[in-house]
Amino acid sequence: MDLELTEICTCENKEAHMEAVIELPSFDSKLGSFPFLEKKPFELHIVNRENKHLLVEGETDVMIAIPCDRCLKEVPVRIHLIFDKKFPLKETEETKEEVQEADYMKGFHLDVDRLVYDEILVNWPMKVLCKDDCKGICRKCGADLNLQDCNCGEDELDPRMAAIQDIFNKFKEV
Repeated sequence: MDLELTEICTCENKEAHMEAVIELPSFDSKLGSFPFLEKKPFELHIVNRENKHLLVEGETDVMIAIPCDRCLKEVPVRIHLIFDKKFPLKETEETKEEVQEADYMKGFHLDVDRLVYDEILVNWPMKVLCKDDCKGICRKCGADLNLQDCNCGEDELDPRMAAIQDIFNKFKEV
């Protein structure tokens, strides 16, 4: 969603509250595509500070379906997003790098979806579990160990310890 900010950007010290809507159907990254389960319209507070900077503030919550890191079941994860950005209105030598790094503003249009995408990326959880004691899936047969036990890995030893196991088997007393 693009917000038209011409009136705010051209009037010194102008303030406005605008409702923004997230139009992204899913969060797509190198990790995969994660659908939004919940996204609500939210308020953005936008301020023109002496025709030098545009301040954009706001916050919202989104819920995204992310697979459990152990068993791969989809887990609804709530991510709280806080927007607190400062955009230069006049390009100077110092602000050229800032403008290139964050291209949320195109002319007098604010790209809300790009702003939301970057905030989700920053707030992405390191590890997602369906429950704290999730057992995961079996490496051999793929059975969900939370639902059933399998007999695949009971005798499996660490392959790095195979040489030591051979020594024990060779000198085993009968």
